[in-house]
Amino acid sequence: MKRSHLFLCLFSMSCWVNLMLTAGNKIFRFGACRVSVSATEIRSGFTAIKSNIQARDPIRTLSILSYPHSLHKVKSSDRCCVAHHLFNFYVDRVFKHCKTEDSYVNRKISSIANSFLSVKRKLGQCHEQNKCTCGQESTEKFKQILANYEGLNVTSAAIKSLGELDILLDWMEKSH
Repeated sequence: MKRSHLFLCLFSMSCWVNLMLTAGNKIFRFGACRVSVSATEIRSGFTAIKSNIQARDPIRTLSILSYPHSLHKVKSSDRCCVAHHLFNFYVDRVFKHCKTEDSYVNRKISSIANSFLSVKRKLGQCHEQNKCTCGQESTEKFKQILANYEGLNVTSAAIKSLGELDILLDWMEKSH
């Protein structure tokens, strides 16, 4: 009898911990890959700093992510590849160059970057398991994003990319 109570207690605790760890997460489908993302946390962190970041962007006439056809009309089969490239891009290039004099903004950027790192790892696993194939179209779309980014100096490009995070989040929501 005592064992059943202990088992029930342990089971309840493990369910509660699991629920707390996944609260606010959404499962996104990127082609054959399914990834749990703390989208609410990312979006709220971005919303808190969006106006500050976008005010730092001196070039309003160019977009990195929404250049004609960059993220538009990505085939379902290419979504995983594009997402994999984009999360690598944000972790490896963008967040490294987004430092401000405002500690609050830096903390929010760091929190978003940590969430992106988690998603990057999960997408990397899909890629390694060959669930995430890269066709010519997805490769071309990512090359266009890189060309837009590399056409600016590193800091300006990073700030602009961070300021366009809502474009990426909206694109992800469409795949949800």
